[in-house]
Amino acid sequence: MFVGHYSVAFAAKSENNRIPLWVLFVAVQFLDYIWATLVLLGIEKLRVIKGFTAGSMLDSYFHPYSHSLITAMAWSGVAALLYKTIWRAKASSSAAVIVGLAVFSHWILDLIAHPRDLAIYDDTWKVGFGLWNYRDPEFALEIALLAGGIIVYLARNVMPPIRNTAIIGFGIVLVIVQIGDTYVPRAPLTDKATAMGVWIFYTLFVLVAFLVEKVGSRRQINVS
Repeated sequence: MFVGHYSVAFAAKSENNRIPLWVLFVAVQFLDYIWATLVLLGIEKLRVIKGFTAGSMLDSYFHPYSHSLITAMAWSGVAALLYKTIWRAKASSSAAVIVGLAVFSHWILDLIAHPRDLAIYDDTWKVGFGLWNYRDPEFALEIALLAGGIIVYLARNVMPPIRNTAIIGFGIVLVIVQIGDTYVPRAPLTDKATAMGVWIFYTLFVLVAFLVEKVGSRRQINVS
């Protein structure tokens, strides 16, 4: 699962919980940020194998500290606590819970896509439904999730038309990125280069999420 994770970020954002979209973008990929860091440190293990599955070259054969069920639950609690602590002046307990659930959603969606490489505890009892083995259905699910999340976001949040356009444009960019990731042939990278790419591209998406929520803000202030 790749851009489908961001569907949760879009759908979870509302004017009531006041969670910044960029925070939710970090939350839904929080486990992968940890995973990429641990791969760079040599603690978790990754092989990049062309044709490993139809939809992904990533054989993440040892990632118990970032992607086991137990640690995913623990990291979700950590994220909720961090959000409540950092935004304590304006963060409600329910908003912190939403952030924690957004983090945990990553494991649930990975369970659908991954082969049997997600451990329940430590590096044992591995599960995964393996949708990555079926490239077209997996791609369709990614796009359907993303589109659904953006539709919910647009319905739940009152915004100037220019920001609506920016959000839709951002969604189109994410679709293009997913097309490239799923269908464009490319040579496998090293494990370290792949992990660094995760940090770079995920953080770029976080930055864009921050910027799109600023679109039209100055105009609203001037009008009021």
